Amino acid sequence: MNHFIKTEELSLNPFPIPYSPLPNSTLKTFVKNEIKKMSVTPESVRELLSSEDFGDRLRGVNQLRQLEPAIAFTLIQPAIADKSVRVRYAAVSQLSTLGQQNRSVSLEVLRRCLLEDPESDVQAAAADSLGALKLTDAFEDLQALYHRTPEWLVKFSIIAALGELGDSRGFELLEVALNSDNELVKTAAIGSLGELADERALPLLLPFVSNADWQIRYRVTQALSHFDSPDARAALTVLTQDEMEPVAQEAKSYLGS
Repeated sequence: MNHFIKTEELSLNPFPIPYSPLPNSTLKTFVKNEIKKMSVTPESVRELLSSEDFGDRLRGVNQLRQLEPAIAFTLIQPAIADKSVRVRYAAVSQLSTLGQQNRSVSLEVLRRCLLEDPESDVQAAAADSLGALKLTDAFEDLQALYHRTPEWLVKFSIIAALGELGDSRGFELLEVALNSDNELVKTAAIGSLGELADERALPLLLPFVSNADWQIRYRVTQALSHFDSPDARAALTVLTQDEMEPVAQEAKSYLGS
């Protein structure tokens, strides 16, 4: 049986479409979307990014994912300073991967976004990207901003980024964040202390094994998996008996039981 529809039957682009029982309208939408993907070029994206309509510019930023990273990195630069916060946020977020194309330029750009952008969402995205790229030269900037910003989202992103950075200088700040009044910031600190795998963190993490919030216990289970010590294994053994199944299963998976 022939599983492909002849292209002339669709009167669309010349590539084989797997047979589908879907309605013609759905199939045609699929084909049109495929054609649209094929039509994305550096020139078409550049045109979108220079549009007066912020929706076009936002679409242009999203279409950068379909271009070669080196080209996309060059084209994304103006969007990082766009007048629309949504466009800036999308562009800064993409630097978490595109930034590998030029780490020194990315460090400079992300530092500026972290410290100077007026919107907390963009600052948070900059912290996320700095962490993803492991740009440890930004540590002091991240630390300073944590202490002066009133925005919980920015604090949360900074603390989460410290785990990805893997810089031992972050230990003291994570210890501070562990006592935060914000539960999300505290949870991020637990995760990042696990990622650092600094033995000094064990006495800080172990009390959370009996925390009333099962989500905290789940996160500390993940954090303890980074340590290979009798105390960590003993705590994980306790957690295998946790009343919440996700916590117990997570602990068992790490202990291989």
